[in-house]
Amino acid sequence: MDLRFAFAVNNDNQFEKKHFGDADKYLIYQEESDKIVLSSEELNHFKLLDEGVVHGSKKKGNAIIEFLKKEKGVNVLVSRQFGKNIRMINEHFIPVIISFEKPDEVIQILRRHLHWIKDEWEHKNSNYNLFTIKAGILKSSLKK
Repeated sequence: MDLRFAFAVNNDNQFEKKHFGDADKYLIYQEESDKIVLSSEELNHFKLLDEGVVHGSKKKGNAIIEFLKKEKGVNVLVSRQFGKNIRMINEHFIPVIISFEKPDEVIQILRRHLHWIKDEWEHKNSNYNLFTIKAGILKSSLKK
């Protein structure tokens, strides 16, 4: 089973300290033979959805989940931050928090720790653990 990743980036393809749903776009990467290659670039058309009502709305969260899971086949979400919808997210995706700005740096570290993420995906159906990547990787469960 090959994994598909969605990187939450700005218009300059850099990670910013923003919640996943507030990214300008998503870079979709596909794992192929232990390499992680760019598959597509998708504008975040849901960025402002329902934001006038409440920040981090369930409507916005569900729209992003529907798009990335059903239309793009994504398994792993990668961002510098996640908001309160992380409990919705981890029912469908493995959330990964990173501390880097450049996708190339993140890909290098993801490749080194791919076996952890693959193991998580293969042995669970939902309520995935949160992975935090700095110099190494930390796996932790989300409290209900």
